[in-house]
Amino acid sequence: MPATNSTSTTTTPATDMKLEVVVIPVSDVDRAKAFYAKLGWRLDADFAGPDDYRVIQFTPPGSPSSVIFGKNVTEATPGSAQGLYLIVSDIEAARNDLRDRGIEVSEVFHAEGDVHTGPDEPYLFGRRRIRGLDPARGSYRSYVSFRDPDGNGWLFQEVTSRLPGRVDAAGTTFTSSTELASALRRASVAHGEHEKRNGGQHDANWPDWYADYIAREQAGQPLPV
Repeated sequence: MPATNSTSTTTTPATDMKLEVVVIPVSDVDRAKAFYAKLGWRLDADFAGPDDYRVIQFTPPGSPSSVIFGKNVTEATPGSAQGLYLIVSDIEAARNDLRDRGIEVSEVFHAEGDVHTGPDEPYLFGRRRIRGLDPARGSYRSYVSFRDPDGNGWLFQEVTSRLPGRVDAAGTTFTSSTELASALRRASVAHGEHEKRNGGQHDANWPDWYADYIAREQAGQPLPV
């Protein structure tokens, strides 16, 4: 048979790869355990073994991924884990929850444009903090930061709608009742404007309108008008 240099592609679906665990380096295991418990995260495991080995696992509320720390689980320098993102649908509520738990947390801030140099810690949309919510309350644009006792750096990032292609509109999901309630509130406000544009008449088809709005918002598609 003649040789061929052609390449072929396959349409076989890729194997699902779900991020399970992030390992963070700490110097005092019990101190770190108390801190993450204070955050309200779920304690999944605390195992000790021979050779001074210990591993602790916590999972943030609504998260499919967990964090692990302990003794003899990583050679990374304690406090060197930075830019650990926690996605929230209401950043002010998330910040208030931490404050109520006695956690030191930054003010809400947003970026000064897409400026990636400056004195502030790195974050996705810039490196110069401007105090307050993003003026347009754009998705991905508002942040809050906090640190664990070793200095490992965490960021809340408010995401209310995903960029196009990130979420299948047919597979809209929510990880908590709080997240779903926030989506319903945003849909309610938008639907109120929709009714105003239609002469203030009650829209009997509001459940379908809400469902369409929420699915489109989460998938990053144009919103209904």
